[in-house]
Amino acid sequence: MPRDQLAAQLNGIQYPAHRAITKDQIAAAKAAGLVIVFGASDDLMEFEGAIRDEFGCYNGGTAWIDAKGLLDRSQIDDDDDEAIADFVKRRTSAESIQAIWDQDGFSWIYETDIPHTTFNVWEGEDGYCRGIVFALADLKSQVTP
Repeated sequence: MPRDQLAAQLNGIQYPAHRAITKDQIAAAKAAGLVIVFGASDDLMEFEGAIRDEFGCYNGGTAWIDAKGLLDRSQIDDDDDEAIADFVKRRTSAESIQAIWDQDGFSWIYETDIPHTTFNVWEGEDGYCRGIVFALADLKSQVTP
């Protein structure tokens, strides 16, 4: 499934998106190597599909991602030298997704240089989130998962 097709299916869903995105859509995204990014609450960036994770971003923030998944230094024990070395190595080729709070009529929008397609999540008649769909294959630097 191309990312544009999945984004078109998701466009117009209601908040909370994690309840509106179907298991079939998640399975199709995973099979196609696609990642769905959307907001949850006032502090989370959610990832579904080929990557399933979440990133805390109260009032906005920047998530770093590669083909292995989300990089989150706060999840690594300071005494785990091997995990820290892996994080540092991956971070040099990871790409960013910036979560922006309260802009353009949405609670959440996302900016990234990763090629992507957007979709809108509504809360009633109000804009809640402008989510994105991207392909792992479009990441600049491929890391073997």
